[in-house]
Amino acid sequence: MHMPTYPTQAVILAGGQGSRLRPYTDDRPKPMVEIPGTGVPIIGHQLAWLAAEGVTDVVVSCGHLAEVLQKWLESTDLPLSVTTVVETEPLGRGGGLKYAAAHLPHPDQPWYATNGDIWTRFSLRDMAAFHTERAATATLALARPRIPWGAVETDAFGHITDFIESPPSPFLINAGVYVFSAAFRDLLPDIGDHERTTFPGLARERRLAGFPLPQGAYWRAIDTAKDLTEAAKELASQGG
Repeated sequence: MHMPTYPTQAVILAGGQGSRLRPYTDDRPKPMVEIPGTGVPIIGHQLAWLAAEGVTDVVVSCGHLAEVLQKWLESTDLPLSVTTVVETEPLGRGGGLKYAAAHLPHPDQPWYATNGDIWTRFSLRDMAAFHTERAATATLALARPRIPWGAVETDAFGHITDFIESPPSPFLINAGVYVFSAAFRDLLPDIGDHERTTFPGLARERRLAGFPLPQGAYWRAIDTAKDLTEAAKELASQGG
């Protein structure tokens, strides 16, 4: 069967409790928290982004307060086809991903995945091309977030030479956005965390690739109320 140039299907992992985002998550799952000033929940921004990148089918893996998310999806004019699945028992991140992927419409084709609390904009097509060029089984987007504290630079003698407010981290982190080959699903655990099992195994075999987010690409994980405030500020500074 002819493979599409880029994936047209994706999984969004939207089952988290979002305990650090309370009180916002007292009555809704984390992906349903609205970005201040937009009137749109995080998952709404994600679906619009995926649609703009050529995705036509999305499977949303629900858990905590699933019915709130399902109701919103049913009542909203969406830019692509969305199916929801609900874990009847906790399967862990890897198990949840495998369960959701089983509902993708094209099991023999590659797919994207994203965590439900990531708000970002970059070219998924470029990431898919990077994935294909390296013949990877899985590719992770990599971000370099700013450290939330001010950094101090010193000279060899121990004198402080400079203060740097919120410098970029020296380390790249998993940005929570992925490209997976069709074969990846079978490597996932039925229950458990793929980041502790599947990913390290693929890394040892050089089948795991890392795609650094392009310079200037917007990326934020919405974990806390402070992240919501920062996202709103950044949106305002961009003029919407």
